[in-house]
Amino acid sequence: MIGKTIRVTLLAASALFVALAAFAPAATATRGAAADKTTWKTVQFAIVRFNDDAPRTWNIYHSEKRGVLLVHLWKRYMLIKVQDQEVFDIDPEKVKVVGDTAEWSTADVPHDPIETSEWKVRDVGPVERIRFRFGKTGHFLDIQLPMQINGKPVY
Repeated sequence: MIGKTIRVTLLAASALFVALAAFAPAATATRGAAADKTTWKTVQFAIVRFNDDAPRTWNIYHSEKRGVLLVHLWKRYMLIKVQDQEVFDIDPEKVKVVGDTAEWSTADVPHDPIETSEWKVRDVGPVERIRFRFGKTGHFLDIQLPMQINGKPVY
């Protein structure tokens, strides 16, 4: 009786293994397709300053992940990871802007970030202020993101 139970259990386990092995490539392909396209939405009411002046053309986009921003500054796109204090240059040819959204794949992040220094992230009441310098003596980028009363970002 025990031998029969073990055989049935082994047979069921091997059938489950075969079924999982059959469906694993489909699940991986679905995750890969979803990772290819990330839709970034515009952050409403944000403020950008470059060396204490407002740039002529700019936009800030956010994804589902908090603290990760896609910044469009003139003809340049940058991915900013606030918690890691990293900025990456993004190829503008790979960003597709449609209305208030942008499509870009996070798989296209370069390996090496841009050199930055003097990071300051502060909660200034109704806004979160992110300020850093490009290089050691370069230009400053100052971003102000709107916050809710409970301290969470509006986006």
